[in-house]
Amino acid sequence: MAELILNRGAERRLKRGHLWIYSNEVDTKRSPLKGLEAGSQCQVLDSQGKLLGTAWVNPSQLICARLLSRKDNFSEDDIGERLQTALLQRQRYFDHPSYRMVYGDSDALPGLVVDRFNDHLVVQVSNWGMDRYQQVVVDKLIELTQPTGILLRNDHQGRAVEDMPLINQIAYGEVPELVPFEENGVPLLAPVHQGQKTGWFYDHRENRRLLNRWVRGKRVLDLFSYAGGWGIQALANDASHAVCVDASQQALDWCQLNAQHNGFADRLDTVQGKALEVLKAMMAEGEKFDVIVLDPPAFIKRRKDHKAGLAAYRHINELAMRLLSEDGLLVSASCSMHLQSEELLDCIRGAAHRLGRRASILASGGQGADHPIHPAIPETNYLKAHFAHLGGSRW
Repeated sequence: MAELILNRGAERRLKRGHLWIYSNEVDTKRSPLKGLEAGSQCQVLDSQGKLLGTAWVNPSQLICARLLSRKDNFSEDDIGERLQTALLQRQRYFDHPSYRMVYGDSDALPGLVVDRFNDHLVVQVSNWGMDRYQQVVVDKLIELTQPTGILLRNDHQGRAVEDMPLINQIAYGEVPELVPFEENGVPLLAPVHQGQKTGWFYDHRENRRLLNRWVRGKRVLDLFSYAGGWGIQALANDASHAVCVDASQQALDWCQLNAQHNGFADRLDTVQGKALEVLKAMMAEGEKFDVIVLDPPAFIKRRKDHKAGLAAYRHINELAMRLLSEDGLLVSASCSMHLQSEELLDCIRGAAHRLGRRASILASGGQGADHPIHPAIPETNYLKAHFAHLGGSRW
């Protein structure tokens, strides 16, 4: 097995529990990265030659290695044991088999995501090392969960970054275009073949559960709705009406299907268009909503985008507030890892101040228990949501 020797002091982060090794942390004179095969295993040593563990390497990437084990080896048995541990953890905290079963580094399985939709599993592999074990993963998942079908959604951006082939295929059994599952007691359909990521975003489950308590009889606007995670659940919890807005007509068609699936399509409207343009058009028409959910895609995907992204969060929060009725509720969310929770709060504070409205933060939330945060890897903690009550005036 090849050796990867780190520069002096570069082991400190790993000893605190982090799993990533950056190319500028490697002593390339003593252990050249060039020539190492992507996905191969290597032993990681500190500058004094002490073993730190075993890692997968990809010499062409900034994150050139990911630690797999603190031991001198990693095997198929380790894959199976970690999948079983991840499953048992979810079964402890979830009553229904609809959840993210594997969340990459947080489950000691870097490069692997598995979402469970009752009897169907959707798998994503995002690095060459895990790709070598893909069939092992599939076989173990069959053994552990006895699924009806397993879909490989290996057509995502993470693989493109690693120069991996983009593939969307059924690895086992049968997987329909729309798979049934449940979130917060609401029956739903996930478009696992054509939808974003794995077909659903389980990470906001607890935030949706909280909002569901406060929507009875309210008119709800769900911006960046995708397949209706917020809006459909609001209707299921007796919201009087919901409007879902998304740039994708296909996503809005899925919203309608989920509304029909629950028998309240007559209380749902959809609007196709860019959120900013739709917000401005609604303002011109004098629209008002009791509850507005603002759950956009990441506006800050890279650290260097922070300034422009923060300005975008400020702008869209202010536009949303202009449509919020007196004593309305704004749910402002962000999945940008590079945006701090306090910065999102400041966007809410600033927008309320400019509009002369009094804001009260009722609650704040993050990702659910099926997206556990690795305490040594801040990158696994990305989701934030603030629930802001907006009064009619500042004083």
